Amino acid sequence: MIRVTVSYPTTPGARFDLDYYMKKHMPLVEERLRKFGMSGYSVSKGLAGGAPGSPAAFMITAQIHIDTMEHVQAGMAAESPTIMADIPNYTDIQPHIQIDEVLV
Repeated sequence: MIRVTVSYPTTPGARFDLDYYMKKHMPLVEERLRKFGMSGYSVSKGLAGGAPGSPAAFMITAQIHIDTMEHVQAGMAAESPTIMADIPNYTDIQPHIQIDEVLV
């Protein structure tokens, strides 16, 4: 299985509409990528960093599960313009994206 992690760095003064993200953006991602082998997703909200009193490095992180790397590539080639065009509707933060093979 492949995991696509999309993380939004904690950025003081940045705009992030969590309600829009959860109710509109993530359902859009799921609708667009399900036909490319997406089996589900999770979203987490950063609470703190590793050191006492330190902020979380990322305010929001989404993990999208897709069956193969080939499906990730095909899905992103076909759907990334629509998905990326929605980002300004909920944030002005540039997301970090990482693709991993899940081993366990």
